[in-house]
Amino acid sequence: MKSSAFIAASAAVILLLGLVHLLYTFRGPKLHPRDPELTAKMMAVSPVISPETTMWRAWVGFNASHSFCLILFGVLYGYLAMRHSVFLFHSRFLLTLGFVLLLSYAALAKLYWFTAPFRGIVLAAVLYLLGIVVNRA
Repeated sequence: MKSSAFIAASAAVILLLGLVHLLYTFRGPKLHPRDPELTAKMMAVSPVISPETTMWRAWVGFNASHSFCLILFGVLYGYLAMRHSVFLFHSRFLLTLGFVLLLSYAALAKLYWFTAPFRGIVLAAVLYLLGIVVNRA
């Protein structure tokens, strides 16, 4: 049961990060540029790939879809850890996939984001790894 609790705690951290990020995507200025002129420019300029959107709409969409992935990870791995732990811990594929995803997010956070999400993701990765190690012991 301890191993499941570690994975569930890891999933809860990622779920919380995803929900907060989704909230910040659609409410308040947290994910807006500090320069209002840049925001106006993003709302007016299209990316090279298509004139059907603007950089601002793409920015909002990218942030929302990023949040959805975090939420999916949190819900899915939390559910598997708490309701189907035998299945989860017998699937090297799912265990590896989850850990690789967490490590990938940690790398992105370190390279491109800021301290708070990096620390949260590293905490989630450590909890996740502890769940695997405790289960194997």
